[in-house]
Amino acid sequence: MSERRTAPKAAAEPDFLQFNDLACEAVGGKVIFATDEWFAPASNLLKREPPQFIASAFTEFGKWMDGWESRRKRIPGHDWCIIQLGVPGLIYGFDVDTSFFTGNHSPYVSIQAGCLDETPPFTLDGDRTGMATSDSQLADVAKLGSEAWPELVCVTQLKPGYSDSCHNYFKVSFNRRVTHLRLNMYPDGGIARLRVYGVGERDWSSVPSHQDVDLVALTNGGVCLGFSDAHFGHPRNMIGLGRAVNMADGWETARRLDRPKQLKVDQRGILQVPGWEWAVFRLGHSGVISSIEVDTKHFKGNFPDSCRIEACSLTSEEEAEGVRGRWNSRKWQVLLPPQKLRPHHTHLYNRGDLTLSSPVTHVRLVISPDGGVSRLRLWGRASPITFAPANQKRAVSKL
Repeated sequence: MSERRTAPKAAAEPDFLQFNDLACEAVGGKVIFATDEWFAPASNLLKREPPQFIASAFTEFGKWMDGWESRRKRIPGHDWCIIQLGVPGLIYGFDVDTSFFTGNHSPYVSIQAGCLDETPPFTLDGDRTGMATSDSQLADVAKLGSEAWPELVCVTQLKPGYSDSCHNYFKVSFNRRVTHLRLNMYPDGGIARLRVYGVGERDWSSVPSHQDVDLVALTNGGVCLGFSDAHFGHPRNMIGLGRAVNMADGWETARRLDRPKQLKVDQRGILQVPGWEWAVFRLGHSGVISSIEVDTKHFKGNFPDSCRIEACSLTSEEEAEGVRGRWNSRKWQVLLPPQKLRPHHTHLYNRGDLTLSSPVTHVRLVISPDGGVSRLRLWGRASPITFAPANQKRAVSKL
């Protein structure tokens, strides 16, 4: 077996960056209230794309900024907004990104969290540039009592949006489900993006026992726990909503440097190479997988030659051991034997293609030798809990 060594993570990058962004607009996150959006609307906070800066871009209200920026406050109080998560769940960290806000970033920030039984009946629509909250909007949002929500991030100074200081990371220890956030800027200013890293939580008691669901989907609590390489795109993209919008919305590795100079194939046409790349996921619920979808949409000249999928059932302690050992576990069993892949194609595998029929909690997608996959779907039925598996614990293993 040959496995390429990867560069160590930068010391400044916290472990929670591995998890899903529960607030991104791509998963349904939205801003439903903001006190002031004079220079740039709060909805920009949740954009999927990284922030950009266009020096020549201005609006009738001032400099165009790719983020949320309020006017310079000349009245009592501070600016704040309410964010409705696209995927309610457990939060493990934030990235308050001030990119390009270098003389106009918010000096301080705090973040509060709420879990609402019902979705608030109000929202913000259209281009809100140049606008501020109305008295009726203030009256509506006051009913939420958000000023008393638990504080996940206390009032903390933010760094300006230069390339070496724009990412303000906050690790969170809060073992309660969250549906909404209150982001406070003190007293005013700008923030480019808010990334909310966590794991989705679904009420599995409401899912009929005979219903097939995508057990690895981020909306159902699936999460990436490790990978060999993510040079061009993170594996967590594969469990996102819908089909990928482009190559950046999938998992793509670098080209392996140990590829043979002359490539050869076996009787099935599968390349015979010494190495591969992998990504490990914890399912949202233990279950029996009955069908699989491996989608290489958009990957036309850089799709993997083949893939296989392995699976196992782990306790939280065994999961932690797997993380520490970079998942070189003897527990892996083949769920889907090696399959030749095609470019820009949805590959479907049914029960007859699979070699396991027992409940599992974790899967490992292995691609050979390298390349990109846009989506991974693992359809099956949730199984009764017979022990304390990792995906039924609230605490998430340190990565």
